[in-house]
Amino acid sequence: MSTTEHNHRQGIVVKKTLGKYTVRSAEGSSIGCALAGNLSKQLLFSTANPTSMRKRVLEVKELDTVDPVAVGDHVTYLLSEDGTGTITEVQPRQNKLSRPATDGGRQFKKKGPLEQVMVANVDQIVVVMPAANPPPSWDLLDRYLATAEASAVPALIGFTKADLLTADLSQEIEMYRQIGYHVIVTSAVSGLGVDKVKTALKDRVSVLWGKSGVGKTSLLNAIEPGLGLRVKAVNDHNSEGRHTTAHLEMFDLSFGGSVIDTPGQRAFKIWDNVEDFAHLLPEMRPFLGHCKFGLDCTHTREPGCAIKSAVTQGAVSQRRYDSFLGMRDYFTA
Repeated sequence: MSTTEHNHRQGIVVKKTLGKYTVRSAEGSSIGCALAGNLSKQLLFSTANPTSMRKRVLEVKELDTVDPVAVGDHVTYLLSEDGTGTITEVQPRQNKLSRPATDGGRQFKKKGPLEQVMVANVDQIVVVMPAANPPPSWDLLDRYLATAEASAVPALIGFTKADLLTADLSQEIEMYRQIGYHVIVTSAVSGLGVDKVKTALKDRVSVLWGKSGVGKTSLLNAIEPGLGLRVKAVNDHNSEGRHTTAHLEMFDLSFGGSVIDTPGQRAFKIWDNVEDFAHLLPEMRPFLGHCKFGLDCTHTREPGCAIKSAVTQGAVSQRRYDSFLGMRDYFTA
């Protein structure tokens, strides 16, 4: 085995910012890494003679992503004598959470925006919403959940500030449980639900979603003292709206597992093409294909729509249906 082959190691990307990456090795050490030049562009090789050891580059294509490496990626890196590394390969992803790049200029390819992979290989998305102060934005929650569905990543909803919970909000929260979502109601003041959150996070890679002020810092501090402050310190360095340069970091949990926080996002789009957004609302799926106009139904004005009938009969809530209509307009605008 050559020295170069011996120095190739496996690890996971736990931090990235401005083209710099921190990789956690299999032994648990942190390696500062740069990106190999071949990962910065897509090379198309000649295939006339598959048995030939020599390859000829036919074309260099622009990448379809802002950055080919994301936090959570399993990578191969070449370890140098000075202790730094170079990422040479990104392993196939189990899943990814993506959005179209929002910054102009180089973030756009000729035919449209580039894909921005925020995180990869996560076990669940934890949507953090306040029960009050500020009041929960149900449309925003439904968009978060739809994005998780589109990415095929399980979602957990964590409602914070449960000491401010009202009866009306309790009914709304129960509706999400009936749909099938895992819901935990928490209070950093009383400690309600904290043990349940720890159990849900244990031995899993979880990505946190939620705007500023929803109680993420208090919840994380309740789960593990000081963790919320560490996460907040990272986010305070992020420029609002510039998600392509945001400092994302994976934080290990002392009881097992890890969390990745994301910059608060009021406006975001789904990267994948969605033909019918009703697919992203679990309670609507059983009615798909049963409309008078079949899969061509938009579930808006058509007669004989199975989903509109389900709303009338109470099988689908009116508020979630209204959220679905707004979602169609929001994500396709």
